[in-house]
Amino acid sequence: MSMTDDVLIETVKSLPAQQRAEVEDFVEFLAAKAKKRAAWDRLLAIAPALEAAGVEPMSEEEVAAEVKAARAERRARMQAREPGADRS
Repeated sequence: MSMTDDVLIETVKSLPAQQRAEVEDFVEFLAAKAKKRAAWDRLLAIAPALEAAGVEPMSEEEVAAEVKAARAERRARMQAREPGADRS
């Protein structure tokens, strides 16, 4: 089944509020999934250049530390925008 953009929008608009919220959640999930996939593809694209440059791969511990630091930075930015909102 394929809908035009206009038909899709009108169909979503005709849904009850709870179902529209579900559609919104699903669309946000799909967008986040696409963003993660694009980031992974960019990472894989530079892997050969890193290897050719002799860059050593990171250990699992180094990767975990980088992820932890990035998450802490993101939480700090979010809390600065929305005081009192903790999204751990």
